[in-house]
Amino acid sequence: MLTAVILTQNEEANLPRCLAAIPERYAIVIVDSGSTDNTLVIAKQRGCTIYRNPWPGFAEQRNFAIKHCAISTPWILFIDADEIYPEAFYAWFESGMAGIASVDVLMVPSLLYLRGKRLNHAPGYPIYHPRLVRRKTVRFVRNHTGHGEAVINTCRMGYGDIPYQHYFYHGEITAWMHKHIGKAAQEVQLHPNNGAVMTTRGRLSVLLGRSWLRILARFFYHFVLRGGFLDGAGGLEFALMFTWYEASIYLQAKAGVQAGG
Repeated sequence: MLTAVILTQNEEANLPRCLAAIPERYAIVIVDSGSTDNTLVIAKQRGCTIYRNPWPGFAEQRNFAIKHCAISTPWILFIDADEIYPEAFYAWFESGMAGIASVDVLMVPSLLYLRGKRLNHAPGYPIYHPRLVRRKTVRFVRNHTGHGEAVINTCRMGYGDIPYQHYFYHGEITAWMHKHIGKAAQEVQLHPNNGAVMTTRGRLSVLLGRSWLRILARFFYHFVLRGGFLDGAGGLEFALMFTWYEASIYLQAKAGVQAGG
C-alpha cells in the first residue's frame, strides 16, 4: 500500500538511522542527486531501489519520483534522510487511513531536533509538510520561497497528528550557513504560486514583504513569542540561526535593489 521515497545527496551520516526506522515490509526508493560518499552503498545494503537524477529542486525531484521511479503502490511517503517516522505513524496508516477516499495529501507535523535535543517551543509548532501523498492525484510545485515545495491546490488535504522527528542540525554551522545563504538568495523575491496550496505561514510571509523589521520580528517570534527561551541554549541557538537567515535575505534583497539602481 505504501512506498517510502528518500531524496539523497551525501547522506551517509543520516541515512542509516532513517532507514532503520522504516519497517522492512515497505519498499524504499532512493532518488539520489549525485552522492560522492557512501550513501548509495548504505542504500544497497538495505535493498533500496536506486534512481539517479540531477537536483532540480524539491518539488521537481518529488515529481520525478512519482512519474519515473516505477512506483505502483497507491500511497507514497516522502522522507528526508535526516528524518525519522515513528512506528505509531505506520501503525496508524495501516489501520485504515489508506482507505479514506476524501484525502489526497496528508500534511504531517514535524518535531525539530537541534544537536540531537528536541526543541519543544522555539520552532513554533505545529509545522506541517505535505509528505504522505496519493500517487495518482498529487503533483508538487515550488512554493512561494522558490526553494520549498507545495502540492497543487486541486488536492484534497488532510492533517495528521503523529509527528515525525527532524534532526535538522548537528552543529555544522559553516555548512548550514553555506546552504542557507543559497536559499536566502532564492527567497529574496517571494513568488506566490497561484496553483499551489499555501500554508498560513506562507501567506503571512508574503504579506510582510521584505522589511528590515522582519529581522527583529524573527528573533522575537522564535525566542519570545513562541517561548524559545524555555528550550534553553538550544532555543537561543535556533532563534539566532534563523534571525541570521532573515538578515541574509534582507541584505541580498538590498544589494539587488542598489545594483539595479
